[in-house]
Amino acid sequence: MSVPADSAAVVRRFNERIAERGLKSTRQRDVIVETFFRLDRHISVEELLEAVRVDVPRIGFATVYRTMKLLVEYGFADARRFGDGQTRFDPKLRPDEQHDHLICVECRRVVEFNDPAIEARIAALTTELGAFALKRRVIELYVRCTNESCERRPAAHGEDIE
Repeated sequence: MSVPADSAAVVRRFNERIAERGLKSTRQRDVIVETFFRLDRHISVEELLEAVRVDVPRIGFATVYRTMKLLVEYGFADARRFGDGQTRFDPKLRPDEQHDHLICVECRRVVEFNDPAIEARIAALTTELGAFALKRRVIELYVRCTNESCERRPAAHGEDIE
């Protein structure tokens, strides 16, 4: 459950990281990063491209895709695949930031959550089952909305991901 970031600080940190690799910052990359963190939601490259084109109309898909790949590589985003054939990117401000997801199989809504009881149980499991240091975890619960706000549209590509 990330909080919208100070976009200038995120862009600065991102540019510092890519400079270590010998890459230069560009206005297009900066707009992509700012927009991604301002929107602060799970977003596909296509959706982000549409949002970025408001400020940079001629920006191309490949530029947005490569920037998202760099954000993932440097720990500023996670690539998520929720069973509908599309990769969505999840903003991540801190390397240790962790949250889980509920994904509606009907309307595709994604809800992020943190649960201290789950955190505690995972920590206990790593000890109970041996001497383990948790490096990464993914908890995705595929559900059906039970309230009236669910749009009840079929899952993408006619796919039911139960």
